Amino acid sequence: MSSRTVFLGLAAACLCGAAHAGPDQWVEVRSAHFTVLTDSNEKQGRHILDQFERMRWVFQALFPKANVDPADPILVLAAKNERVFLSAAPASFLAKGEAHWAGLYLQAQDKNYILMRLDASDEHPYATVYHEYTHMQFSSASEWMPIWLNEGLAEFMQNTTILDKNVELGQPSADDILYLRQNRLIPLDVLFRVDAKSPYYHREQKVSVFYSEAWALTHYLMVTAHEKHVPIIDKYMALMSQHEDPVTAAEKAFGDLKQLQAALDAYIHNGNYQQFVLSSAAAPINESSYKVRALAQPEADAARADILARVQRESEAQTIVENVLKADPNNVQAHETMGYLEFRANHLDEARKWYREAVKLDSADYLAYYYFAALSMSEPENSDDKDVEQCLRTAIQLNSRFAPAYDRLAGFYTARRENLDEAHRLSTSAIQLEPANAGYRINAANTLMVMDRLDDAIAVLRGAEKVAKEPAEAALVENRIETFEDIRAAREKAEAEEKEQAEAAAKTQATVQVAENVNVVEEKPKHPTAPATGRKHTATGVIRGVTCSYPSEIEFHLVTAAGKSFDLYNNDFLKIDLSTDGPPPNGTVNPCADFEGRKVELEYIESPDKTVDGQVMAILLRSGTSTALSKPKTNPTAPR
Repeated sequence: MSSRTVFLGLAAACLCGAAHAGPDQWVEVRSAHFTVLTDSNEKQGRHILDQFERMRWVFQALFPKANVDPADPILVLAAKNERVFLSAAPASFLAKGEAHWAGLYLQAQDKNYILMRLDASDEHPYATVYHEYTHMQFSSASEWMPIWLNEGLAEFMQNTTILDKNVELGQPSADDILYLRQNRLIPLDVLFRVDAKSPYYHREQKVSVFYSEAWALTHYLMVTAHEKHVPIIDKYMALMSQHEDPVTAAEKAFGDLKQLQAALDAYIHNGNYQQFVLSSAAAPINESSYKVRALAQPEADAARADILARVQRESEAQTIVENVLKADPNNVQAHETMGYLEFRANHLDEARKWYREAVKLDSADYLAYYYFAALSMSEPENSDDKDVEQCLRTAIQLNSRFAPAYDRLAGFYTARRENLDEAHRLSTSAIQLEPANAGYRINAANTLMVMDRLDDAIAVLRGAEKVAKEPAEAALVENRIETFEDIRAAREKAEAEEKEQAEAAAKTQATVQVAENVNVVEEKPKHPTAPATGRKHTATGVIRGVTCSYPSEIEFHLVTAAGKSFDLYNNDFLKIDLSTDGPPPNGTVNPCADFEGRKVELEYIESPDKTVDGQVMAILLRSGTSTALSKPKTNPTAPR
């Protein structure tokens, strides 16, 4: 089996001794899709870039609907020897006894890296790179793409050979063939239903059968489709993207599964494996458009430090960055890397300062603007709303496929109860860019809730329910659905009661004569509803003296740690934006019964009624300390 990608999580890892960069001359060769950094020479850098552009073209030719260009940038570090290669490799890769491969695909939370040795001599030295590059191409299809096809295509593509004018595809895997001839195949109707929870995918004694058979079936279908000019895999993928049953989709695309099983078994044992060649001579690759420049040593060191910061070699990265800043105080990438290192260390204020300086230096990296804005949103009292909004818009302008910036800007508007229609459009864009991200759907539902579109909010949460992968995430979605449905039920009940009262009043009025001079006075709330343009404040303390009145008015005192008391209210407690920084509560939250004695952080706006301090708009129920900015996930198990 081929080695898998090295995913860069945030778990602690052993740090090895610093590997210092030598006096090598580095060259940067850039296209619209890749950036190659190499200590070899310009000619080699151009050749490597051309190889990856041709690999990208292969995917365009074979799978026109594939992702092709990911939102995250792809940086290729091409080292001329093992010493330089190891100077940027992950800490775990340097451990004693680890096999030293010629190529690695590294996927951090927000960047993609490829490390490769130019002195490799294996038949397929970059098999791992091509394998994981394939996974990345189909990352946007992870919501519906079956695991057997995802892994089968990666296994198929990893043996690709890229020549000057041709690309050879489908070279057989001798290890897979031998293994399958010695072991029993998984029935196809079982293979097609394998998911992340299946024992065939997780149990060590079966995983080799799964990967080998996935490769063999994919190889058979790809070669058959190429020979007969029939897009059978495309048809299957189209059916699966419409959430067709996996076995039903296979029957429609591939025909009778018993016949396919027999054909696959014969294909494996007959040894008549076919390869095919795609001519890339006519590929729309303009080598003259490649931009080349020699890098000064501080620039090369800053680029390598940025990689080290994301491969659990933080100490070495920081040492290099500090030296870079001594030589070049205005090096933008060094500021960005320091911001990332401080963020990883949970020094959020320091991280924000470094990113702010990168923005002032006119960074061209969308992540600098995004992180500065996101960190600023976690400290609203110390941030400028205009800076936050502008930085998020700049991040979107620099990278229109970066979903987190859309999601964060939608949340910015939602929290302020402004530009809600645009907030909804932004959250919709985030979901379209990353359909499998349940968090974006949860946030979109919150926006719809603030817009008083409760039914739409619940429908969006139903979609989040389908894509939630982690148990905690699934529990959060379920709890939010229950809460919204309870709110809807309460509103429907209140509306029904109001209708009954109106009908009863109408009947009474029809039977009782009212004097002409009797004035009918409409019951009004105790305090006026404050305009959304009112001045906003935040406060932290404990809720005391909760009082509720019909139909949904609520009043209470907020007592701060300093003993100061605020008198707050809302004429419709169902419109309060309610959240918690801990595990979701069991069942729903009843403001009238459950707020008393709770430690909270809240936002209120000043009211025209000077007998109170303000109208509460949002409440965060505290269960402990937290930060509004989410930290990167630890040890992700699948490419983004």
